[in-house]
Amino acid sequence: MHAVWRRLEFWGSVAPGTDKADEFGTFGRRSMITFPYAALFGCAEIHLGEDTLIGRHCSLSVGYGDDDPSLPQRGLVIGDRCVIGQRATITAHESIEIGDDVWFGQDVFVSDSGHGYQDPETPIGVQWGERSPVLIGAGSWVGHGAILLPGTRLGRNTVVAAGSVVRGEFPDHAVIGGVPARVLRRFEPGLGWAPASGEGEVRPIWRHEDVERLLSGEA
Repeated sequence: MHAVWRRLEFWGSVAPGTDKADEFGTFGRRSMITFPYAALFGCAEIHLGEDTLIGRHCSLSVGYGDDDPSLPQRGLVIGDRCVIGQRATITAHESIEIGDDVWFGQDVFVSDSGHGYQDPETPIGVQWGERSPVLIGAGSWVGHGAILLPGTRLGRNTVVAAGSVVRGEFPDHAVIGGVPARVLRRFEPGLGWAPASGEGEVRPIWRHEDVERLLSGEA
């Protein structure tokens, strides 16, 4: 059974040169959508960069279906070297842009549109809501189970804590979290990672090469 499943994963995944990949607006070299995926539609308006991995059971969509007459040409753009964790749902109706080197944990939800509720006689599910683009800055990390709502704009190298519900604009080099999410820490040049409240521990700067030396025992 395990051997059969591994073969299904290999042959069922979407990669450059497959018929499904050819449906995409752009499907970068060495990128992959792992089998099984939950849903893929509006593919012509989805653009994947190079070396990007989309995990199992993910849903990527643009619009309300392939026959939606108002599909934006670049509704969903995912950059190079991204990792989208299992069971993520990214649903675009106007514009969702994910920068290079962005990593998602599992079960992340991102949408640039919600539902209206103003008509009391009409079911909520058929009341189209307001659309507002979403931007996730390059190098960011979005933790397990986070929800990014319409209008969210994350700066570069931003950390979103697991389980957060995010709406609004956040700066580069920030740690955000909570429901609703707020800035918990921000990078202060020459100082380190300072708590947004102004009180508490300032965490030092650790360069990537310093961490590698420490782990290797050279420090």
